[in-house]
Amino acid sequence: MASLQSSSVIGSLAYSSGRCRRGMTRAAINMPKLRTGSGSLSLRLPARDLVQEVLDMGIGLSAATTSHVEKKYQSRTVSNVSDPMVIAKLHEIMEAVADRVEMHKNIGEQRDNWNSLLLTSINAITLTAATLAGIAATNVGGPLMTLKLSSTLMYLAATGMLVVMNKIQPSQLVEEQRNAARLFKQLRCQIQTTLSSGNPTNSDVEEAMEKVLALDKAYPLPLIGVMIEKFPKTVEPAVWWPQHRQRQEGRTYGNGWSVELEEEMREIVGVLKRKDTEDYLRLGKIALKVNKILSISGPLLTGMAACGTAFVGSSHAPWAAIVGVVAGAMASVVNTMEHGGQVGMVFEMYRNNAGFFRLMEETIESNLNERDVGRRENGELFEMKVALQLGRSLSGLKNLAASSSKKGEAIEEFASKLF
Repeated sequence: MASLQSSSVIGSLAYSSGRCRRGMTRAAINMPKLRTGSGSLSLRLPARDLVQEVLDMGIGLSAATTSHVEKKYQSRTVSNVSDPMVIAKLHEIMEAVADRVEMHKNIGEQRDNWNSLLLTSINAITLTAATLAGIAATNVGGPLMTLKLSSTLMYLAATGMLVVMNKIQPSQLVEEQRNAARLFKQLRCQIQTTLSSGNPTNSDVEEAMEKVLALDKAYPLPLIGVMIEKFPKTVEPAVWWPQHRQRQEGRTYGNGWSVELEEEMREIVGVLKRKDTEDYLRLGKIALKVNKILSISGPLLTGMAACGTAFVGSSHAPWAAIVGVVAGAMASVVNTMEHGGQVGMVFEMYRNNAGFFRLMEETIESNLNERDVGRRENGELFEMKVALQLGRSLSGLKNLAASSSKKGEAIEEFASKLF
């Protein structure tokens, strides 16, 4: 009976192993019972060796299957994983970009404090000097020389400070740093998108480096030597992007592009050039002209007030006193209009808006001139991006293009609805 029980156990193990390893295979080992007159015939089988052989066969099959799956998975994973050095380089660039964001943000706050403190200090000095000049005109004797000297020195100090302040234009510097911080944040998001979606390549690294260097050149941090000219001879849009590579024109369609979409994009470029970019350049010229007049008038008035105060008490005392007081008061008004009104910041804002539209023009033209549509941005996504940048819906963008094709240069509508 013990032998038959061993045989039954062996059959159960074989049945379980076959069911686990092959799923649908069903097996059972039924050992016959041999009887004699005196009882059961004892049948001795190598039970331990048979069990070991069945288990070894199952383990070997499982190991072979696992090894095949692992090799297939590893080969597929290796083909989809990017170069670790490329990813490391993009992470380094992203860290540098994040550091530049903080630098421009902190320096922008510092220069905003410059604008507020210098404006308040110069106006206080100018008004105090005008008050002393008025008091000196009504006094004779000992205090006269003291009042005259104090007023003249304060006017001269205000003149020197105004010359420096008008040269660097703190409000314009603040706008530059604000734009730089925003554009560096935008670049950091682009790099993060490149890392999270798809396989980055060396061309992505080169493009990111070019964008960082272009931004550094467009918005320098130092004031001496490389500061942006605050009173340029000609007003040009701000340029903070690397130059687009020249591409060959073609007529191959696909990747979301069609003849209608290309014509629509060409009309949009025409509207941007004729209306939006041109209008902001015109406004920039007006702001620059106003800023030049105010920048010259402020120091000139304080200088005149200093000269007038110096002649208080002489034979021309009435006129000298009038010039000393009135010119000082007018200088405070002009200074407040220029730096309190942040005319330099307005000029920089117009220049950057024109640069934004110029970038859109170059991006659209670069995609249209690319012969290989596979290297273009997807047409449908690109159309949606242009519509969002202009603050329009897709239907509104198509209506604008249709209106431009009908009216041409006579169109009065601007492409952008945002600003």
